[in-house]
Amino acid sequence: MLKRYHEGFSFLFRTIDVLVVIASWFFSYWLRFHSGLVAAPKGVPEFSGYAALVPLIVFLWLALFEWQNVYESSRMLKTSRALGATFKAHLVTLLAFVAATFMLEEYRYSRGVILYFGGVSTIALLAFRATVLHALRSLRARGYNVRHIIAIGEGAALETVISRLEAYPELGLRIRGVVTGDRSSRRDVAGYPALGHFGTISKVIQEHRPDEVLVALPAALSAEMDLLLRRLKDETVHVRIVPDLNTYAALGCNIENFDGMPVLNLNDSPVVGFGGWAKRFTDFSLAIVGIILLSPLLLLIALLVKLSSPGPILYAQERLGLDGQSFKMLKFRSMAIDAEAQSGPVWAKKDDNRRTAFGTFLRKTSLDELPQLWNVVRGEMSLVGPRPERPVFVNNFRHEIPNYMLRHKVRAGITGWAQVNGWRGDTSLERRIECDLFYIRNWSYLLDLKILTMTLWKGFVNKNAY
Repeated sequence: MLKRYHEGFSFLFRTIDVLVVIASWFFSYWLRFHSGLVAAPKGVPEFSGYAALVPLIVFLWLALFEWQNVYESSRMLKTSRALGATFKAHLVTLLAFVAATFMLEEYRYSRGVILYFGGVSTIALLAFRATVLHALRSLRARGYNVRHIIAIGEGAALETVISRLEAYPELGLRIRGVVTGDRSSRRDVAGYPALGHFGTISKVIQEHRPDEVLVALPAALSAEMDLLLRRLKDETVHVRIVPDLNTYAALGCNIENFDGMPVLNLNDSPVVGFGGWAKRFTDFSLAIVGIILLSPLLLLIALLVKLSSPGPILYAQERLGLDGQSFKMLKFRSMAIDAEAQSGPVWAKKDDNRRTAFGTFLRKTSLDELPQLWNVVRGEMSLVGPRPERPVFVNNFRHEIPNYMLRHKVRAGITGWAQVNGWRGDTSLERRIECDLFYIRNWSYLLDLKILTMTLWKGFVNKNAY
């Protein structure tokens, strides 16, 4: 039954996608040659030449969207993630379409039409997809197109899943009851009736006819999983498993299909694929532009550092970045030569007498960090990310602070979520790590832009910058 429902909605999405893309292609032709917005000095080509591409458009968008799993069930995905998957698949298909049109030597298509098509189809496709998703989820929130679930498990693992489902009624997943461990005497869990025990799961399914069962066992009951799955394999009901990995998956997890075998990836970096490429391109471009535009200021600071105290202009200090790899982070020198000769590696502190007079100003305004734009150009750092730390401190913190090393899953940054929220200098290290992990878990290109904007607004001068 569920498969038939899903196939129906998949057909709906396929139909909408194809119609939207075809309409965008025809609209782009009209916009270029008949709207009057752009002159056509070489004349107006026959519409039939553009209409002849419709079969190619239908084939590419259906085949490549299918290949990229766009039409798999997205009921449990947030709208933003579903749209993100559609956007990525659409870009790949657009590139394939552009390549195909250039290979057709017998007919040269207008680059203007293709350019308009790229913009119009992207906006239209995402708008229609968002509208349909919103409509479906609104219906589900009102009790239509819902799936009934029996939850199987115990303890915090099960109760967490239940609370998440209750928080998103638009998913259309309704819990009929729970099945608990054989030794449990509970009559209800989180307000839902206990329908039976693991040993009676087949009987419970036959009596209540759920659309799905959702298994959420705590790690302590992992030995029961084999028994449950053996009993469920003879049932036609759809089975979902929520592994109890909260202790280990601080950054989340995802499932990868390896030659038909599911592989669970824990704490994977989110900065990969198109998003990772876009972040790196932005870092490189803005860093180059920043170095050029700030070159007068950089030369002035270099001159003042040289005149204010003896020693080199720049200070290169070993730090750990992406995947725990070490690199030399650059700064304008703000302390006396051999500042740690007596103390050894220590954190800077307020009223630190090792600083030079001009160095105090540099640190207070964060201008000593500007040479790190070159680290960004070299790919050792990013404009936004967790601040890199020295190896000697990392070796201590990794044993003292849970999940500390996960901050090295992304490139270190000149600025970051912790810094724009005031957690810098001699402040709570635990709160800083919380901010770093929040950034990695919730990373997006827009979050980077937000942090850069906050840095320009309030991130340079800070009471904890010393």
